[in-house]
Amino acid sequence: MKERLFTFEQIHIEVARNASDDFNLFHDKHKWLEITHNPFKGPIVLGFQLNTLIEYQMRLYREANHEDRIIADKQLRFSNYQTIFVNALRPRQELSLDIKKTLINTIPDLTLTNRVTIKSQGKTVLLGYKKESTKPLFLADTDLSGVPDLETLPDKSIVPNTDYFLKRKWMHNGNVKNFLSGSLAEQSDYFDDLAHIANYPEIFPCSLTSGVLLEKAQLENHNFKMNPMVYTSHDISIDRFLLKQIKNSDKVYILVKQLPENKNNTLNNSAVLLRTYECYGLLANKEVLFRIKLNLAPLEEILKNVRSAV
Repeated sequence: MKERLFTFEQIHIEVARNASDDFNLFHDKHKWLEITHNPFKGPIVLGFQLNTLIEYQMRLYREANHEDRIIADKQLRFSNYQTIFVNALRPRQELSLDIKKTLINTIPDLTLTNRVTIKSQGKTVLLGYKKESTKPLFLADTDLSGVPDLETLPDKSIVPNTDYFLKRKWMHNGNVKNFLSGSLAEQSDYFDDLAHIANYPEIFPCSLTSGVLLEKAQLENHNFKMNPMVYTSHDISIDRFLLKQIKNSDKVYILVKQLPENKNNTLNNSAVLLRTYECYGLLANKEVLFRIKLNLAPLEEILKNVRSAV
């Protein structure tokens, strides 16, 4: 696929962060200045915005190459994103998106795979893969059938006998449309109110986890100005079958938990320890809509590592 060029404006960031309840200071056009030793010199684009841009461009790619028919015929139920964030992207920085030709694997199961790269100003911003599969490629072995009835639990609480933090989120068509537009995706390819068509995109429900993690950190008295955290990677699996069932005002129960720190889990084999979170979006019957493994790192530690390497 020929590289395509895009540019985010600040209004795109405003729209996307408001639609997904993401109050991270890195995206705030005023409060980014309050972050200690912020190297980005301005607000930056949301990671889930970039994932949504990839989602939409992959949709167009699949349709152009008739691969959407393969996905439907072979019941490739799960859409998977494997993303590594290398550099931040600021508004008005032109970016290029490159999608490599689809690789079709049949062992052990049928999988469609595309390598995806985003670059800006001669630097790699994001690299990763978009994959279609019959089974979730991430956190597939997690069994959440034993959690209690989540509707009976207080919002923003720890699920009994687990390490999961619970936050309820409601799906609203208006927020989804805004998030699509904020991510440079054409909302009319998903929604047509006159024809009563409302097809939810894959990444939007997943994007709500950022706000949930922020709320969890806020309750834990985390100092967002003195100790900011940045995403280093996203591993996402979304159930397309369940996604098709989502309607306006539906509720999604989001569960997040931090895994124990591991000295072997570092940023590019450096001294920077990663903080890993498992996140799940459940529907009312405990069916798992999405599974996400997130890695974050303290900005201060990343900057120290960069300085020590120079």
